[in-house]
Amino acid sequence: MITAGHVSDFKVAREMVEGLPVAKAFVGDKGYDSQPLVDFIASLGGEAHIPTRRHLKHQRYVPPEIYRLRNLVERFFCKLKQFRRAATRFDKLARNFLAAIALVCARLWIRKVESTS
Repeated sequence: MITAGHVSDFKVAREMVEGLPVAKAFVGDKGYDSQPLVDFIASLGGEAHIPTRRHLKHQRYVPPEIYRLRNLVERFFCKLKQFRRAATRFDKLARNFLAAIALVCARLWIRKVESTS
């Protein structure tokens, strides 16, 4: 799902989760901290592992070993941003941008497969 650059991913988080298969765990950073989102994930049968923002009174516990897995996604996005076309979003049309992202992902995957074989 593509949003405008100035729009927070939190605003479309519910729609993104609705399109996914049911998972046991949803891991997100503090930017996704919202009780309605946590409740929605629970209604789907999953468990939200999202740390609570500091200013809130009741803090949720997030197991460190599960939250650490989020780092894999963060590192992937850092690798994705190494490609100038993807980082600066040269393409104005969503289909062209998604095609560029698909090519970058394929290149990263091939690089990973070649290094492990």
